[in-house]
Amino acid sequence: MKYCDLHCDTLTAQRDQVTAEKLGAGDCLLQCFAVFLSPECPTPLADALALCGAFDGMCAKEGLHPVRRAADVRADRVNAMLTLEGGEAIEGDLNKLNTLYARGVRMCALTWNFPNALGYPSRPAPYKGDALPQRARESARGLTPFGREAVAQMRRLGMIVDVSHGSDRLVHDVAEVLQGAPFVASHSNSAAVHDCARNLRDEEIRLIADCGGVVGLNFCANFLTAGRSAEDMRRAIMAHAAAIMAAGGEDVLALGSDFDGIPPNPFLPDCTFLPALLEAFCDLFGFRIAEKIARKNFLRVLRDVCG
Repeated sequence: MKYCDLHCDTLTAQRDQVTAEKLGAGDCLLQCFAVFLSPECPTPLADALALCGAFDGMCAKEGLHPVRRAADVRADRVNAMLTLEGGEAIEGDLNKLNTLYARGVRMCALTWNFPNALGYPSRPAPYKGDALPQRARESARGLTPFGREAVAQMRRLGMIVDVSHGSDRLVHDVAEVLQGAPFVASHSNSAAVHDCARNLRDEEIRLIADCGGVVGLNFCANFLTAGRSAEDMRRAIMAHAAAIMAAGGEDVLALGSDFDGIPPNPFLPDCTFLPALLEAFCDLFGFRIAEKIARKNFLRVLRDVCG
């Protein structure tokens, strides 16, 4: 079963969880590749554009098919799409957002683990490379005034707004600005299953679902469960999938592995294990819903937002 994966960090943090050969072996239809920058980066736009160039080179060398809209997706190829993780590259300037869009970026995660010019992350305390996820959530602070302008501009451009890593308030603010247009949480899980700052409460999942957006299931062990065995991971992933759909319906769930940005998950070490996951979804939810999770839900968002 072909699948779409909404997030990997292969451009900047390679752990060999995603390669062109492995994507082909796993029957990937579309892999999103994130442009990620350290918040301390002194030249964020220039560095982001350099990573866009690295993406182009990777596609040419490895035979991946770059896409900018749903109509570009080819069933006979492994397709690839550029995304941005963290709004630092925009440098507080909508013209620079336009530049990134022109360069091929079609989805933007507004924050990472630090506040920026767009808004506030889910963590209320500064990120210090914590080994374990924080439970406390940022609930009061969301989009900044410039963040609201940027989200509105993303809607005009046809760029998918991504609220992964964002605060509870940020999710509500994005929904308010977009006024019913779809947005996503590209790599997030359910706080009802595992309570940590990076996971979404049911209320935020419903907001995403109500506008036709999706939540991409994250494979990071810290966000799934306290257990560490392959069986712990399998059970937790199934529980998060069921909880996200219980909160938002069968049209809300997608895949957002976070591969190459996370340590290997013992149940899903790399993208060649996606067929086993999708088979497990078929067993638990049935083939029709498994296809929605695998690709149909996100392809709908891509079509509705990007054309």
